Amino acid sequence: MSIRRVMPDIRSEAMEESRDFFGLLGFEEVMNHGWVMTLASPSNPTAQVTFMSHDKTAPVVPDLSVEVDDVDAAYAVMRESGAEIVHPLQDEEWGVRRFFVRDPNGRVVNVLSHR
Repeated sequence: MSIRRVMPDIRSEAMEESRDFFGLLGFEEVMNHGWVMTLASPSNPTAQVTFMSHDKTAPVVPDLSVEVDDVDAAYAVMRESGAEIVHPLQDEEWGVRRFFVRDPNGRVVNVLSHR
């Protein structure tokens, strides 16, 4: 299993203001579903930050997202380790397969692969 990218997820009620602020640093909007927005560096597209007002299908907003090449393998490893699964593995309508797991610090990690 390999990691493709890691992004902070920031809970926000100020999506437009966040886009404008991080735009001053050179970030550009690359995805916006209203409740979730991702900004990326045009010169380094895997340098990203995501803002979320809520999560559409999960009970919490994650603290961090990790994109992996094989989310099913990652899910199996986490279940076998006894880690707390916060949101079960599922396909989402916006084109990702994902699950949420709680890390040892209490942070919620969104582990995903694009379909």
